Amino acid sequence: VRPMADTTTQRPSDLAPTLGALRASGWLSRPVKQEVREHAIEKVAAGEPLFAGVSGYEDTVMPQLENALLAGHDVIFLGERGQAKTRMIRSLTGLLDEWMPIVAGSEINDDPYAPVSKHARDLIAELGDDTPIHWVHRSERFGEKLATPDTSIADLIGEVDPIKVAEGRYLSDELTLHYGLVPRTNRGIFAINELPDLAERIQVGMLNVLEERDVQIRGYKIRLPLDVMLLASANPEDYTNRGRIITPLKDRFGSQIRTHYPLEVHTEVDIMRQEAVPLDITTAAGPVRVGVPEYLADVVATFSHLARASNHVNQRSGVSVRLSVANYEALAANALRRGLRAGERHVVARVDDLDALAASSMGKIEIESLEEGREGAIMENLIKGAVLTVFKDTVPPEQTRAVVDAFEAGAVAHTGEGITSEELARLVEDVDALRAPVGVLTGGDESPAAVGAAVEFVLEGLHLSKRLNKDASGASATYRGRT
Repeated sequence: VRPMADTTTQRPSDLAPTLGALRASGWLSRPVKQEVREHAIEKVAAGEPLFAGVSGYEDTVMPQLENALLAGHDVIFLGERGQAKTRMIRSLTGLLDEWMPIVAGSEINDDPYAPVSKHARDLIAELGDDTPIHWVHRSERFGEKLATPDTSIADLIGEVDPIKVAEGRYLSDELTLHYGLVPRTNRGIFAINELPDLAERIQVGMLNVLEERDVQIRGYKIRLPLDVMLLASANPEDYTNRGRIITPLKDRFGSQIRTHYPLEVHTEVDIMRQEAVPLDITTAAGPVRVGVPEYLADVVATFSHLARASNHVNQRSGVSVRLSVANYEALAANALRRGLRAGERHVVARVDDLDALAASSMGKIEIESLEEGREGAIMENLIKGAVLTVFKDTVPPEQTRAVVDAFEAGAVAHTGEGITSEELARLVEDVDALRAPVGVLTGGDESPAAVGAAVEFVLEGLHLSKRLNKDASGASATYRGRT
């Protein structure tokens, strides 16, 4: 797979059109690793991140990656699923020159000063300084292959093109070759995802190209002095069980960098808000705004953190950050659906929307239980644990004593999907003690949607703290005192 060119970037008009003009312009050719290294030096010296869009690695992964790029290493990222390995690999194209000259018509990005293919060599020999030059954008200098057991040498390196042979060329003619992904990424970055899944005989072929710089195709030996920066990703479980990297190829990688899941809840929340699809919409009646309060975003992130520490979840397969993003989107979507049915124009997610996390979670985590049918109960306990954790961290206990006293004195609260935001918000007027903890959660937002969501969170937190009773029936619940 090769990403499409950035069509929004217009090629400058002053780029040299011929080999002679290129020499006159003073352009200098340099290896791709040196090119990446020089741009990385500029970023590091300026105190800028190598690329945007990756959070939580500032003090762990990024220093190792900077070291690897400065050293000119090929890199393998080792980590569980959903740890931004592919995103980091693809983002490294931003460290390439924006435009690179190649011999016009070249399939393998031939350097005009050091052509590799027969096409480029013959063209320069014939036209000299009049050889036409084509300029390639850095977005076209990236090649990627997901390693699968059926991947062949033809996919990666190349194969004899039978059509070209049928046109009259000899098999020994280099022009009969159809180049694979690696040669077509010459002078660029090539990535192999899930490298251990690549058959060992194919790994040997990769080693031959990257080390000895030659390859045999259908018995025809050609020299391919390619200039490629090699990156790879692998899952630690796959690294040892599903396949392996042959020792000579493993030795080719100068740096092996271990990735990890976000270490802190707020980092995971930042990633969720960055990646989630916004759900604000416009209906015939007007726009509908959907909000997820900070404390419920913390609940979604904490749920993932608790799952990563749970004995009931298979940790070998990992608990991806994609789980957090999907749960955040499902929470907001359920809030939107509830708001549309109630005819609300401003919707804020609340505790009863957390039931939507079951559908978005079960396909992304592997529950391990000795008893059949326990998955639902384990999921429910993880969600409750996340709500209780965030409640204890967010709401000061001294502000809830009066709330408990009010319910012990006979106050009752009804919540659920069928209760509107206005009805929930009116509980603050009925139980004045709710005003203080609700104010902590809303941050001054007095809209019925924000106040109603905060009321429900306080009531659920007190119930999980075993300070209020809760009678649940379907999508409705009633909170009352314990006496």
